[in-house]
Amino acid sequence: MTASRLTLAALGAFALLLLGAACGGSSGSVPDGAVAVVDGTEISRAELDELIERAKKGYEAQDQEFPKVGTEQYQSLQTQYLAYLVQREEFEKEAEDLGVEVTEKDLDAAVEDFVQSRFDGKRAEYRKALQEQGYTEDDFRETLAVSVLSQKIFAQVTGDVKVTAQDVLAYYTQNESQYRTPASRDVRHILIAEKGADGQVDFAQSKTEADRVYAELRDGADFAALAKAESADPGSKDSGGKLTISEGQTVAAFDKTAFELEQGVVSRPVKTEYGYHLIEALSPVRKAKVTSLDDVRDTIRSTLLQQKRNEVMNQWVEDLTDEYEGKVSYAAGFEPPELPEEPATETE
Repeated sequence: MTASRLTLAALGAFALLLLGAACGGSSGSVPDGAVAVVDGTEISRAELDELIERAKKGYEAQDQEFPKVGTEQYQSLQTQYLAYLVQREEFEKEAEDLGVEVTEKDLDAAVEDFVQSRFDGKRAEYRKALQEQGYTEDDFRETLAVSVLSQKIFAQVTGDVKVTAQDVLAYYTQNESQYRTPASRDVRHILIAEKGADGQVDFAQSKTEADRVYAELRDGADFAALAKAESADPGSKDSGGKLTISEGQTVAAFDKTAFELEQGVVSRPVKTEYGYHLIEALSPVRKAKVTSLDDVRDTIRSTLLQQKRNEVMNQWVEDLTDEYEGKVSYAAGFEPPELPEEPATETE
């Protein structure tokens, strides 16, 4: 695991919750040494510089050039990290109102889980990555605390979200095609596609050649050998023409013949837009299947529950951003970029 991924892993869970949220605020009275004030709480320039310095070490660990100060790329990076610090502060303030707190036991568990999942439990590698990134273990615990806090807030905010039996049934009904497996069978084929002077398939010449190959097969010639020598299908010729096909997934004439053939029988030449095919059915037809609702009920429930929770959380974050619209001030030069306004329609 690279050093930069160490930082991203720690910030990731929190950042995901903030996706789509804008940092509300304005240029206002911000004390010297601070880059922003969130509802009376200062965010220091030192905090921002520390995050940027760690990002720089992450770039260096991957032999990548860090954006130069003054460039658009650097400004974008600085804006992202300041947005993170502002929104972290907003979350911490809201956590108090929600009765959410992060204990040392929570952090011990988070560190253990992180070491296990990212470093296979190897503490030495974990400490090495921290050092490369410019973290002490206490620094990293503080960073993980943000991730743990966001997870606890998520659980609190979305705790009442439910998925009903009607929700599950509606989803299954609307997406029933996902749970259908069409009939299938194993076949092999030889495609004869002789080209004319214009580079297009010459169907008359192809038919003559297909009849010749069919006669050889009828007289006992080896199908796989002929496929390798004669077939114009690059995707199957090297495997002796073998294909596993699903009903309705190939061109109509090929599909109809392939599923009507008796096992072991070779078809006469079948014309399609690609030329003429000689098809042999290698297996019985495997019947179409439909996965029952009972078999996927729990999976659907989990999917819908996560979707609903994300929707509730996204709305909570939007509301939080609106709430802090007039409570955040930025030092000159650190204001977030203005988002373009959507043009008004004639109706509006």
